[in-house]
This record gives sequence, C-alpha cells and structure tokens, in this order.
Amino acid sequence: MSIKAAFASFLGKSSYWFLHNFRSGGSSYPGKLATRIDPEILRHLAENYDVIIVTGTNGKTMTTSLLTKILKEQYPDVLTNPSGSNMLQGIVTSFLAAGPKPKGRKGLAVLEVDEANVEPVCRQLTPTAFLLTNIFRDQMDRYGEIYTTYQKIVDGIKLAPQATIIANGDAPIFNSKQLPNPIIYYGFADSDKPDADLRASFNSDGVLCPVCNHILHYHSITYANLGDYFCPNCSFSRPELTDAVTAVQELRPTFSNFIINKQAFTIHVGGVYNIYNALAAYTTAKFLKIAPESIAAAFNYDEQVFGRQEVIKLNGKHATIILVKNPVGLNQVFDLIKTDPHPYSLGFLLNAHAADGKDTSWIWDGEFEQLPFQDIPKIILGGERLKDIQLRFKVAGANADSIVATQDLTDFITQAGEVPDEHIYILTTYTAMLALRKQLANQGIIPAGF
Repeated sequence: MSIKAAFASFLGKSSYWFLHNFRSGGSSYPGKLATRIDPEILRHLAENYDVIIVTGTNGKTMTTSLLTKILKEQYPDVLTNPSGSNMLQGIVTSFLAAGPKPKGRKGLAVLEVDEANVEPVCRQLTPTAFLLTNIFRDQMDRYGEIYTTYQKIVDGIKLAPQATIIANGDAPIFNSKQLPNPIIYYGFADSDKPDADLRASFNSDGVLCPVCNHILHYHSITYANLGDYFCPNCSFSRPELTDAVTAVQELRPTFSNFIINKQAFTIHVGGVYNIYNALAAYTTAKFLKIAPESIAAAFNYDEQVFGRQEVIKLNGKHATIILVKNPVGLNQVFDLIKTDPHPYSLGFLLNAHAADGKDTSWIWDGEFEQLPFQDIPKIILGGERLKDIQLRFKVAGANADSIVATQDLTDFITQAGEVPDEHIYILTTYTAMLALRKQLANQGIIPAGF
C-alpha cells in the first residue's frame, strides 16, 4: 500500500472511530474523506477480498442482508454495508470499518451497490459475481429510463468479463444483451397453467421484446413485468432457470412460506418481492457452495433489517417501517399490507431529495385506490412533500376525517403511538426514513445507529 493510500486509510478509520464513539455514527463521511485523499483507496482496501456485488432497483438491501446471514454460517467475518449506504464513499466506509482479516486467507465481501456506482466500483475491484435483482423506473431524474439504468450496470459488468452474473430470469431486460460472462438465472416456476397467454398491465415497465419490439406475452406473471415471458413474433423467451420457486404456500406481513427446488423455506418478512430476494440469495449462496440446509437455517433466523419491514414499539403499538421509492415497489408494499388479517393504521412520509428522487410524480402510478380505506381508521401523513402526499390520498378516496397531516417528526411519532389499532405501517422514502430513525433514536425509542 502506498504512503497516500495508508494515510487515507488511517484518516478514514480514525474518523469512523470518532463518529461511532462520540457522535451518532456515519456510514458515508469516513469513505468520503478517504477518497478525497486517495481516489483509488478502494483498490487497496479490497485487494484481498472476494467480492459479490448486489445491484438492481428494488431489493438490494434485503437480498444483501439475507445473503450475508447465509454466508456467515460458513464464513464468520463477512464484510458488508448493512445501512444501505451503497455509493462509492459508503462502500469505502464499509471496508474502513472492517476488522483485520485472519492471516493467510482472503476476505469475503457482499456489497450492495447503487446502479450508477457499479462502474466506478468495478474500476477499483474485480468482483467474483454480480447479483442482479430487477430494473424498474426509479429516480428518473437521476437514472432515466430502465434501459439507461441497465446500461450503467452493464458498463460495470464489462470491466469484469470473468465474473459470474446471477440474474433474475423473470426480468426480460436481463436477457436483452449478449455478455461474455457466465450467467445463472433464477425465477418463479409455480404456474399451473403453462399454456396461458397473458399480458402485463398497461402501466408496466419494459414489456417490449428487445429483439423485435413486439409486446411480450406471458405464461405466468408474478408482478409488474416479471414472469415467464415469451415473444409471439420471434424466438425471444425466458431463459432456462437454474433455481426456481415452485410454490408459494403462505404469505403474511410477518412471514412467507415457499418452495425452492422442492425444498421448503421460511423467511420472517412478507411480500412476493421478498421471496424474490430470498431466491436471489439462495442462488448466490449455492453458487458459493453453501448447502441448502444451511441456507434454510439462515433464512429462519429472524433479524431486523434497516428500514425494511423493521418493527419498533411506539407507546405499546407495533410500527412497521417500510422503505418505498418507486411505483412497482410501492404497489408490492400495498399488496403486502393487504395480507394482514388484523386491523391497522397507516403512515406515509414523503421527501424529495437527490437520494429519494426529486420528482414525486411517481406516487401517481402507485395503486392507492386499491387500499381498503374503509378499514383504515387513521392515516398519518408527513415529510417535506406533505402537500403532494395529502393530495394523492385525497384523490384516491381516503376519508378526510381519518387523515392527520404534520411536518413535525416528533408529532408524527406521537400520532403513530396513538392509533386506535395495535399496528401501524409507516411507509417512507429514504431520507425521510433516516430522519425518522434519527428522531426515534433521539427520543430513546431505538438505539443510535448507522
């Protein structure tokens, strides 16, 4: 390691130590400081690691968490970025925060990486594998359309042609470009009507055949544009799956039971989208030679994940915090909530910073109208774009008498602890979630964290 790299590493580690011992922590600043001194610091920090890059629009944090839990069954010191700080400086911080590796063996890193940061990261390290979750419209002011987003990922993949791609085979976009890398596909194969001829919703992303631009058809659809697709006009179709969910047995907000390759699994979060995340983690773990029994044991370990169906207690009530950031993810969360057999209230915090996407028009593609407003006694709205989310609920048909609007987070938390039900779901954009967690920590409701 050069003198510049050593100095950058020392300052970065020192700032991390200071922030986490005397302040409320920092998941980005130590890496930002280190890269200012040595822009190539990641090259040195990661040189003795095998790296798995997890990227895509939705599911990166949950998939990374599940995969890390699995790998820790066999590798006790897996490096990862659990806070979801997934740009270059956040990834550098994760390496700075890591303890010393055992001598004589390489470390293992599972890194959630922002789609636009795949190429910058791959310019400094060579991953063993890329795990691709999905591509949907998200922060269009930053990413553009889904094809632009995927190209950002591909630009990084091209820097590591020997790395294995582990991709969601149900997403047509991941089968749209010829790449030299070895590819493994995972997906859902639970259809009982293999001869069905279906179409995705008119509002879905990426439903045109990349070969001939004909509208894609489906034998089965899980959600949005994901499923067993085929083009009736040419030979383009879903590739063969290496690993598949063959049955979804039970879905509830707090757990999911399903079958992968004839084996039963349980995860302690709800939603079909989280079954995809589990399947992605399963396929990657199998690629790394982890036995299915070890995977099942790791899945069954109930652990909170930062802002992803994280449950906290507010004045004796159960509050589930769920990150939302684009229409497809939001609609999946709505579907998740509707599987709850018990009464619940609802909260929504909407911000529009760069990390959220500055354009809030995406909320109009969310299916708010499908919410059972007649059964939701209290809706608490907040965030810096309060008026936007108020209008969306009003247009969707929410009862005005059930809505409480406040931009004060302390008041929002108080209101959430006074809902008439035992449970409230709090949907929140990224920066609003960070602000909420900070306020909860300040009030001593949760420990100070990332």
